Amino acid sequence: MNLDLRIPMGMMFTMIGAVLMAFGLAIRGKTEFYANGVGVNADLWWGLVLLVFGVIVLTLGRRGQARIEKGRPRLPVLPPPRNKK
Repeated sequence: MNLDLRIPMGMMFTMIGAVLMAFGLAIRGKTEFYANGVGVNADLWWGLVLLVFGVIVLTLGRRGQARIEKGRPRLPVLPPPRNKK
């Protein structure tokens, strides 16, 4: 099975980022949730960071998977070394 590992990792980061960002948006007006964090809504900002990172990783994984399915190697394949006697 030729599955690029970046695809499930990108999906995971994208989903976690989306959930974290949604929670950050839901508590945006409630300062008691993030009052200890110097007044910064860390859930919103880190959710956005994880979402962007996940989309980038997922995009790179999809490109790599398409390259695998085409059968085109990424690097040139070198012949095996010859045994010298």
